[in-house]
Amino acid sequence: MIDWGLSDAAVAALVRGAGRDGDSVAERDEAMARALWSVVVEPGDGDAGLLLGAVGAVEAARILLERPAPISLATATGGELAGSAAERALGRWLPRRRQADLVRALESAARTRARLLAPSDEEWPAALDDLGEHAPLALWSRGDATLLARTSVALVGARAATGYGEHIAMELAAGAVGNEVAVVSGGAYGIDGMAHRAVLASGGDTVAVLAGGVDRLYPAGHEALLTRITEQGAIVSEAPCGTAPTRWRFLQRNRLIAALADATVVVEAGRRSGALSTARHALALGRPVGVVPGPVTSASSAGCHVMLREHPVVCVTTVAEQMELVRGGMVEGGAGASVDDDDPSRGAPDPDGMVTRVLDALRPRRAQSVAELARAVGESSSRIRGVLGVLALEDRAVSKGDGWVRAAAPRGTRTGFTAEE
Repeated sequence: MIDWGLSDAAVAALVRGAGRDGDSVAERDEAMARALWSVVVEPGDGDAGLLLGAVGAVEAARILLERPAPISLATATGGELAGSAAERALGRWLPRRRQADLVRALESAARTRARLLAPSDEEWPAALDDLGEHAPLALWSRGDATLLARTSVALVGARAATGYGEHIAMELAAGAVGNEVAVVSGGAYGIDGMAHRAVLASGGDTVAVLAGGVDRLYPAGHEALLTRITEQGAIVSEAPCGTAPTRWRFLQRNRLIAALADATVVVEAGRRSGALSTARHALALGRPVGVVPGPVTSASSAGCHVMLREHPVVCVTTVAEQMELVRGGMVEGGAGASVDDDDPSRGAPDPDGMVTRVLDALRPRRAQSVAELARAVGESSSRIRGVLGVLALEDRAVSKGDGWVRAAAPRGTRTGFTAEE
């Protein structure tokens, strides 16, 4: 039994509020531990995945709460997570080891009737196991969680979609429904939204994978659509309730879309579209990828044409071709592909996403201390200082008093993130 710093009754209430039975102490500890790790780590943290894979969520939580030292991680993982790697992991996790954040996430789940899912649950999609140590440690869902394990196709594409792209997305989505296949997408404007709407209009099943908490329906303009999906389909996220979407979380969210679906089809995408990262994740997982060609003069299809030229993808022009892809299984050579190499949505080289994550956390006016940024990003203070130094040299961050602010971007420079990322 773990001492959560709360009464037994309070723990039981929090667990029940997150849709868990919690009939025994072991079940309550498992639910609380999964929720804690969901709060502590950023999506895709491989070190956390390694630790939980070695000793389980409860023992990993006990180590984090009671013996947070590098030697504890080394012992628990048989030396696989040791030395400087263990120190860096604790540097990321300890600033977020806060009871108030855990309680807040579970209380928000109760208010919105969100459910915390663990890998031991029947509804847990086994396809996520293909992500290995980067698989989510828990999922938060609203709606019918059984849809996560359905045969499905991911339909993704540009936020700034054209009429051509929206028409094709609608046809492919309706065709999937006609073949009793669910549609997975990201709930964003453009192609994502059109695919979800077509499925709902056709009486089919759809899953929206969000980059933030399932209690914060984003984008705001799709609140009505996402609400309908919670009633007729499912929305899911590995980020705990209360979490805001960031560009890094959008990119990590894309790996879940790719993993959940039996095949991914990029309907329309420019050269910088985040949909291309979803396709690359799918290729890295050995999932088949289809790409819809567009007019050669259309910038909105330029990314699709690059994929067709440079990657082992299939040209998709009809519902029948889409279904061949879904039923076709693994693609040869896909499992060894690199997930993020040359990802055009990521801009400058940023192999572990730290530059992106720090820029996400920086504010343009209110200065934040290194400790605040470390907690927001989920990284050690020493690492944050190093990234801030690089950003300062590139004139993208400015030291101001006791903190740091994001530097004003030159006119015409692309900043922030968009829903398609």
